[in-house]
Amino acid sequence: MKTYTIRITRQAREHLRGIKDYITNTLLAPEAAQNTVSVLKKEIKSLSEMPERMKLTEEEPWHSAGIRRMRVKNYYVYFWIDEANRKVQVTSIICVARDQAAQLEMMERE
Repeated sequence: MKTYTIRITRQAREHLRGIKDYITNTLLAPEAAQNTVSVLKKEIKSLSEMPERMKLTEEEPWHSAGIRRMRVKNYYVYFWIDEANRKVQVTSIICVARDQAAQLEMMERE
């Protein structure tokens, strides 16, 4: 079975920090924040095997660009597969309740 290296872009790392800060400081639930981030990281790591099991996002032009998404709790993890280098590039982590297309407009594809 092929394995892939996982790369979390700067923007996706900022999203993780923002999620943790929001749950910790706004919702006043630091344990829940740590648990949520841990689950997100665990699921992201799972993309090292068979990342193609996740479907392409429905939104255009990201669908045509090969951007995939995985739901983890109340978040979508967006990524693309670099087959030539056997890497998975995680680009964004966005709350399900947000306008996905608007958030994807700000996505940096490193």
